[in-house]
Amino acid sequence: MSVWEQTYQNMEVFIVDDGSQDNSVQVIQQFLRDNPADFPVTTLFLRQNVGNCTAFNRAWCMAGGKYIIDLATDDIMLHDRVEKQVSFFETLPEDFGVVFTESRYMSEQDRLLDYHFADRYRHIQPVPEGDVYRDVLSRYFISSPTMMIRNQVLQQLGGYDENLAYEDFDFWVRSARYYKYAYLDACTTLVREVRHSMSRKLYHKSDRQLFSTYLVCKKASRLTNTFDERKALNQRVQYEARHAVFAGKFREASRFLELLHDLKVRTFTTIFLKIMTYLQLDLSAFHRWYLSKRYGK
Repeated sequence: MSVWEQTYQNMEVFIVDDGSQDNSVQVIQQFLRDNPADFPVTTLFLRQNVGNCTAFNRAWCMAGGKYIIDLATDDIMLHDRVEKQVSFFETLPEDFGVVFTESRYMSEQDRLLDYHFADRYRHIQPVPEGDVYRDVLSRYFISSPTMMIRNQVLQQLGGYDENLAYEDFDFWVRSARYYKYAYLDACTTLVREVRHSMSRKLYHKSDRQLFSTYLVCKKASRLTNTFDERKALNQRVQYEARHAVFAGKFREASRFLELLHDLKVRTFTTIFLKIMTYLQLDLSAFHRWYLSKRYGK
C-alpha cells in the first residue's frame, strides 16, 4: 500500500509473485480491484519459483523508467520516498548510479527498532559515498531496500546475476566498480526483520548463500585494481571462510581457501582454517549459539 501512497505518481509498478503456493495471487488481485492506481500496474504471476534474481529481471526487462526501486512486500516506503530520491538523483552527475538512504527496522509485530545508520554506523565514521568499491568489499553498510538505481546501471550489468541465490552483494560489487554511490540523509523506508528471511539463513547448511558469496568474491578478484581494494577483498574472503568453517559448510570453506591461495594470502588464520576444514569438525551448533548471542538471531 505504501507504493500507492507516494507523493510522486509519475511511475510504473510491476508486481511479481514468484510461484507462491498460498493464496498470494488472489490477495494481490483483490487488492488491485479495491485500490485502482493512477499509474500503470503490471502483474507477473510466475508458475514456478525462479528465485529473487530471475523474478526481478523478468519485471525489470519491461520497465521503461529512468530509475528503478526493488522493493519487497514486507518493507514500507515512507510517503515521500520516491519524490525525495528522484529530486536528489536529478542533482547528481551521470556517473552516480545509486542513491541510498537511512532506514529503520521494524519487527514482525510492527514494533519500531533501530535505525540502520544512526545507531549502527554514523557515530563511528561518515557514511561512505562516491567511489565505494573498496567499502562494499570490506563490510555491509548499505540498507538495500532503500536503494534507487539508475536504469542504465542495470542495463550495463545485464540486470541481476540469475546464477546467484541473492542479489545485493553482487550488485554492489559490479555496479560500484563503474558508478558512484550517493547517500541521502533521510529515513525513507521501514525494513521488516522477518524471522525466515534470507539474511537469517546465510550460514545454514541447506542454503546456497555462501556459494553465491564465493562466486561474487571470485568476480571481485578480477575487478580489484589497487592495493587497498585487494586488502579489503582478502579480509572479506577470510571472513567468509571462517564463517563457512564454523557453519560446517566445508565445501564452501575449501573454495574460499582456494581463492585465498590464488590471492596469495597466507596467514595464521588461513592455516588454522585449512586444518579445521581438513578435520571437518562440526561446530555449527556453537556457531548458531554465537549468532544468537551476538545478533539475537
